[in-house]
Amino acid sequence: MGEWPRAVRRARLALRPLRTLSALWGSIALVAAAVPSAAPLLAAPLRGGGRAVGPVSRLRRSLRYCTAEGAVAEVIAACAGVTVLTGWALHLGASRLEVGLVGALPMLAQVVQLPAAWITCSLGRRRVAIVAVALSRLAILPLAALPFLPLERGTARALLLAVAGLSAALAVAGNNAWVAWMGELVPEGVRGRYFGRRTALATLGGTVAALLAGRYLDAAATRAATGTALAVLALVAVAAGLVAAALMARQHEPPGLPAERPGPGAALRPLRDGSGRAFLAYQGAWNAAVGLGGGYFAFHLLHNLRAGFTVVALHAAGVAATRILSAPLWGRAIDRLGARPVLAASSFALAFLPLLWLLPAEGRLWPIAIDAILGGIAWGGHGLASFDLPLAVAPRKERPFFLASFAAAGGIAHALAVAVGGALAGTLPARFEVLGVTAYAVQALFVGSALGRFGAAFLALRVGEQGAASLGELHRRATLALRLALGGRARAPAGPVGPS
Repeated sequence: MGEWPRAVRRARLALRPLRTLSALWGSIALVAAAVPSAAPLLAAPLRGGGRAVGPVSRLRRSLRYCTAEGAVAEVIAACAGVTVLTGWALHLGASRLEVGLVGALPMLAQVVQLPAAWITCSLGRRRVAIVAVALSRLAILPLAALPFLPLERGTARALLLAVAGLSAALAVAGNNAWVAWMGELVPEGVRGRYFGRRTALATLGGTVAALLAGRYLDAAATRAATGTALAVLALVAVAAGLVAAALMARQHEPPGLPAERPGPGAALRPLRDGSGRAFLAYQGAWNAAVGLGGGYFAFHLLHNLRAGFTVVALHAAGVAATRILSAPLWGRAIDRLGARPVLAASSFALAFLPLLWLLPAEGRLWPIAIDAILGGIAWGGHGLASFDLPLAVAPRKERPFFLASFAAAGGIAHALAVAVGGALAGTLPARFEVLGVTAYAVQALFVGSALGRFGAAFLALRVGEQGAASLGELHRRATLALRLALGGRARAPAGPVGPS
């Protein structure tokens, strides 16, 4: 009789984070919905001259729901994103190659981009986005039962890969439609500032959720209850996914672009466009460089440095904090100077960050704090620019196919690079000595990633964007703003801003 009350108490303890996180994303959604949208900015025409189409009140309402949905989506990422999936893989005894594959699934799934674009054009942006995104989050539900099924570890790892792969493929299809939908919904002239604010608030919610999830997993590990904790987080992700789908359904689709079945040559259109080819080249090179080592940062912290999920969450929180501060500034820079110089500047900055991961060791983790600060700033600009630039390059009618080609090129390159990186890491000893210093196989991949990123950053300068300023102009404006912020005397640059 004594076992039953103890089992009930254990279940209540396991479900306590579910109630906490449920209250969290509910509060975040309410706060986000109350934040003023970008609609008042429409009174000031910016680069591109975009203005609202249709009633401003309807647009404002949709943008508020869009912001709230972004905050809830970050909670889903915190509970079922790459870090937690890496935790699943390690819990099930996965190899280094399998861990890298789990991290690469979101990019590997980009191969479904072209079929997704055809579906988007045929059935409509809004409809496909809502259905596909909702299904991608419901697909995580089997993970809630995985720790309790009588499966061998190899079978359990295969089920994990299948579930994560299906969710990633559905998310890709939904994201293709969602980005095309947002390209119509959010006016061009305020797109950078709106998504800068949305990113800041969404990142805030995701940071709090990631810290809670990381602390919960570490606490569960001390009680040998990691499997139960992972299952609870899967349930939280599914519940948040349902809320996010409801918020998406409350956003309207602007008129003027009806669904129609594309012609057979639509998929090749980006290859015949000069700016499209240039961005395809950048996407392939950049994602290959990131994929070479990008899937192993969390693994290095958790497995090699034995840092724990809380440290991983704290690093993510540091990235998020600087991203929250920098995203609105990057958004204004994109609206005024264009996405291309921001993409190039952030790419050059991100090129050197993997080298910082050569410095940490067990008991010496301070270098990753520097990575968090600099990475948050640079990834904030990169994320906004890589979202806005494809929308600026792609023709309106064929936008889903342009977006699909860009994402597919990046995803395939990333996945291949992860496979190559995993094979290279497997040929090296897991730990070895270099000049008396302990090194790990994955750190060789970090060096290769840094070199690849630096080379790819030059390709960003070749992408054509109408009305965009040069990288030098962005540097001059940033220097001026920094001097003014520090209280120094600065003189505004002479002459108009023009394309490079």
